[in-house]
Amino acid sequence: MAIAQLDNRTARRLFLDCHALAETPTGPSKGDDLGALIHRLGFVQLDSINTVARAHDMILFSRRPGYRPQNLKHLYEKDRGLFEHWTHDAAVIPMEFYPHWKLRFKRDATRLKSQWKNWRRDGFEGQFETVLQQIQDHGSVCSSDVGKDEKKGSGGWWDWHPSKTALEYLWRSGALCVTGRDGFQKRYDLTERVIETGLHSASSTPPEEETIDWCCNAALDRLGFATSGELAAFWATVTPAEAKNWCAENLATGALIPVEIANADGTKRTCFARADVMEQTTDIAPPPGRIRVLSPFDPALRDRKRAERLFGFHYRIEVFVPAPKRKYGYYVFPLIEGDRLIGRIDIKAHRDTGTLKVTALWPEPKTRWSTARTSRLESELSRIRRFCGLDKVEFANNWLRPAS
Repeated sequence: MAIAQLDNRTARRLFLDCHALAETPTGPSKGDDLGALIHRLGFVQLDSINTVARAHDMILFSRRPGYRPQNLKHLYEKDRGLFEHWTHDAAVIPMEFYPHWKLRFKRDATRLKSQWKNWRRDGFEGQFETVLQQIQDHGSVCSSDVGKDEKKGSGGWWDWHPSKTALEYLWRSGALCVTGRDGFQKRYDLTERVIETGLHSASSTPPEEETIDWCCNAALDRLGFATSGELAAFWATVTPAEAKNWCAENLATGALIPVEIANADGTKRTCFARADVMEQTTDIAPPPGRIRVLSPFDPALRDRKRAERLFGFHYRIEVFVPAPKRKYGYYVFPLIEGDRLIGRIDIKAHRDTGTLKVTALWPEPKTRWSTARTSRLESELSRIRRFCGLDKVEFANNWLRPAS
């Protein structure tokens, strides 16, 4: 039997549809509606950089222009519709997924202890009960509330003092929950005071094989097609070997089929997909032609190599690159139009002057930057300006640069 094939455009559209980028960005953005969007994405990565808006807010705004940061804060901190933990990085995750994070807690506990070569000598273990007792007696804490008189460890996790390291370990291993943030500083409390009993109790813990199955299924639902390695990397909980075995088992039952994906450069790559993947693609309408500014941490771009294969878009964030060595800028935003990534833009919110400043824009090599595109860009920047509470958009001289 011939292997199913997806041409590059169809593959891009299926992938964008999975990430809520194939439809017109509109619709309600509060409460259950916002929760449903995050459920569809799987998680929303948190990041503190605020050159325009924080990454999690940009991710949600690009899909629901009516979204405002307080909507996420309310859903997370008041409604408890989300919890915070790690996928490939810190993220807010639908609360109903919590039981499947127990495998992550277990594996993180083992891994982190192995990383802290001197964790017993430096006193970290001894602080676990002290920190838990402090929270039990006095309520939630930030890292600044614990270990005020302690010295930093010698070779501990990021060289933190013992109580701060204990806080982080207890959170990563499931004894504590993050209940929200003050500014961007996490607040911790006992898990049993935050998560309802039906989700955190021992009786709600799924068998390990059930969580592995859930992780792989949920990842595939949000990728459309994937290699076993991409499935493992999505939540960063199951191992590559576990994902590979899962694919083999589901291939044998017919639940999965191999599918050949055409890349942007004309090469092809074999992935796994649902048996009905060809039917899935028939109902996807062409994405809207408006230009949207995406967060560098948008879930559609999280896997940089996958984005490069599908869209021919090479993107690396240059925050940690010394300024003289940067090709583009400190924090440059990708631009999407329809089903194509058409360039990147260096913009920054100057809140002291109420101005969204455009320093530079680099179109992709095969993108002709027309007057019509500039008009669509101006419309998007105007939306972002209002989102950030700014008064005007200002373009630098020679802002349109040669195609990258």
